[in-house]
Formats: sequence, C-alpha cells, structure tokens
Amino acid sequence: MAIDDLLDEHEQGERVRAWLRNNALGILGGLVLGIAAIYGWQWWGRHQAQQQQQAHASYAEAMKQLEAGETGKAGALLAGQGGTYATLAALRVAKAQVEAGKIEEAITTLRGIQADPALQAVVDERLAQLYTAAGKPDEALKQLEGETGSAALELRGDALLASGKRDEARDAYAEALTGTDVASPARRRIELKLQETGGQVPEPAEAT
Repeated sequence: MAIDDLLDEHEQGERVRAWLRNNALGILGGLVLGIAAIYGWQWWGRHQAQQQQQAHASYAEAMKQLEAGETGKAGALLAGQGGTYATLAALRVAKAQVEAGKIEEAITTLRGIQADPALQAVVDERLAQLYTAAGKPDEALKQLEGETGSAALELRGDALLASGKRDEARDAYAEALTGTDVASPARRRIELKLQETGGQVPEPAEAT
C-alpha cells in the first residue's frame, strides 16, 4: 500500500474519532431516547390491554347487575373508566336504565365515564336527550354547545321547545332539516317537528 494511501486512512480515522468525540453526547442521547421509546410503546400496549380487560370485566358484571334489577350498581361499575369499550358499555347500560324508567341513573352512568373522543358526540347527544326527558332542557342545551350536526340540531330544537322557546326551536329544526339526507328515516320526523312549531317544509328539488 502506498504511503499516501496510509496517510489518507490515518487522516480519515482521525476525523472519525474527532467526530465521535464531538458528538458522543448526541449519540448517547439518541440511543437513550430510542430505548425509552421502545419501552414506552410496550408499556402503552400493556396499559391499553389492561384497560380493555378491566372494561370488559366491569361490563360483564354490570350486565349481571342489570339482570338482577340493580340498575344503579350497574352504572357505578363503569364510573371513571375510559376508552371505546367502556363508552359503548356505558351507552348500553344507560339504554337499559332508561328502559327501566331510571333516567337519572342513565344520566349518572354517561356522565361518570371518560368517553372516547370518537364517541363523545354520541354521548353528548344521548345526554341531551335524557336531560330534556328529565325536564332539564337548559342542561341539554349546555351539553350540545358547539355541536353542529343535524342530530344535535334536532335535539337542540327539542330542548328549546321544552323551554317554551318555540321560535328558536323552529329555527333549529329548519337548520337540522337542511343537513338531513332526503332518504334518511330521521327526515320525516324532523319535518313533523318543524311543522308543529309553525315552520314550512321546503318542497323537494326537482330532478334535472
């Protein structure tokens, strides 16, 4: 091997060692972060699995309590739980409580969980419906704040009507109708509510 080649290799080696000395802390930090990320992900996976198992066990026990007529205990078993499974379980338990005539218990059940963000709107709408049925329309309106979907607007109309605000209810039903598909089963129901509050149902657009 030529002397020049040896000198080039030596110079390259020195540059590598110098780079390592200057960047040692950064490399070490990156390794630590990488290891922490791996363990963190594994912990998160185990945590999620444990939550789901706990929610499943609580739901199974809640169903037993419902069958035994202990509707209040059924809802209490889900209190404080979060995630998709817990939210769906709470909706199911609340439905059974309503069917048993226990509206206040159903409200407590739904308010007691940490709803999955993807299902939060469903929970809010169900709570609003229950509040109106329980004679608490103001609470229903508060629950629907910021909601702009047609279902939420219909429920807002229901709450306003229950509050004696007929004109505002009519406007809410009219807005809900504009966002409801012509083929939707809910459309006829909203049309009837609009008519009952003095609103005019628009004529369907003619096909071109």
